[in-house]
Amino acid sequence: MHEEAQFSSAEEQLVYLQALIEAEDHSGLYHALADKESADLARWLESFPANQRHQIWLAVPDSQLGEVLAEVAEDIRTEYMTDMSVADVTEIVKGLDAQEVAEVLDVVEDHLKTEVYESLDEIIRSQVEVLQAYDEDTVGRYMDPETVNVKQGVSLEAVQRFVRIHKLLDDESQEIMVTDKDKHLLGTITLIDLVKQNQDALVDEFMYKAFTLNDNMKVSEAASVLRARELYFAPVTNVEGVLVGQLNIADIIEITQDDSDMTLKHMSGVSDEEELFSPILQSAKSRGIWLGINLATAFLAAAVIGQFEAVLEQVVALAVLMPVVASMGGIAGSQTLTVVIRGMALGQIAGNNRVWLFNKELWVGLTNGVIWALVVGLISHLWFGDPKISLVISIAILVNMTLANLAGIAIPLMLKKLKIDPALSGAVILTTVTDVAGFLSFLGLATLIILH
Repeated sequence: MHEEAQFSSAEEQLVYLQALIEAEDHSGLYHALADKESADLARWLESFPANQRHQIWLAVPDSQLGEVLAEVAEDIRTEYMTDMSVADVTEIVKGLDAQEVAEVLDVVEDHLKTEVYESLDEIIRSQVEVLQAYDEDTVGRYMDPETVNVKQGVSLEAVQRFVRIHKLLDDESQEIMVTDKDKHLLGTITLIDLVKQNQDALVDEFMYKAFTLNDNMKVSEAASVLRARELYFAPVTNVEGVLVGQLNIADIIEITQDDSDMTLKHMSGVSDEEELFSPILQSAKSRGIWLGINLATAFLAAAVIGQFEAVLEQVVALAVLMPVVASMGGIAGSQTLTVVIRGMALGQIAGNNRVWLFNKELWVGLTNGVIWALVVGLISHLWFGDPKISLVISIAILVNMTLANLAGIAIPLMLKKLKIDPALSGAVILTTVTDVAGFLSFLGLATLIILH
């Protein structure tokens, strides 16, 4: 018998599982994973490299395999489902809701998907088909197509009886939606009003017009709106106003998490598919593309430096100080880029506030540029004792930091207009701009002031 281990942190629990795997204690592993939430099982699967992950997978209770597959990262889901038979997949999706079935079937071959569809309950099948008809980055793909809705003109008592008989409420249900005979959304009624108000009253008296999301809205925009409004529930309608689903708090958290993960990865030049324990070649390929692009931009900066060989040969101090200019500009631009991309993700940048932001970043760049130009100029003078060198680097710092701040807002706005993800390529373009502008201003000023 294995006693239930107690842990004070997730790290301790992970170390315990690692010890069980290293000791090949399969019985202990089964015991450790028994009665655990599917979300925890999925997290542990993602916390091991492939050769050890399989032991965790084998210890997952059969009844939770489907839920775990729906929770894990797509590359892990694909890894375990690639060789599954129709019978295996059919068994795994039993008891899953439409959202989970859609997640699981998203990575299997079309012919297998078609055969599994035939085994599904008719209602679940139609809901899954609805979900998979939407693009991956839309609200419709994330929503729960199973809604609790009643027709207008019925009493609260009748609604309660209907809900109890059909067991429609669950832990995620927050409100009941009211529709007309064609399922156009008219409003929603809270569970509190449903219980406490006069049971002979009609739902029409207590329903209110709820904030709704369009099914084809981008999930990133939806997440921004829901966060701003602090909503934990939102009905989803199509362009005709017909109720097609709902977003609950769990869906909203998933959207927010996916959006944050994607933005973080893109800002670092990492693909959506790469996870912490992705295979070596997959990770190398994922990052190598952007390393190659960065190398090209580095050679562009080197070409700019090459145009000023004469001044560098005569004044060695310039080569020592040159990285300072590029570094200060790079940091200043990155700060602005991060703030702007976050503002875009939250839906805070639109219309004429762009002009205000340009003015703000111009003055932030000038203010910090002046301060740090004086600091760097003083340090350079104490180091080399040459007022001309101090003047050159001071002006270059001021120019590059100001340009960097402006580039930090201009680049993501330009990329968004071109329908390119600012997080994916903004950092590379910004680095190029700050390096080229920094070297050009620094060495150009040195040529004018020192050599002439």
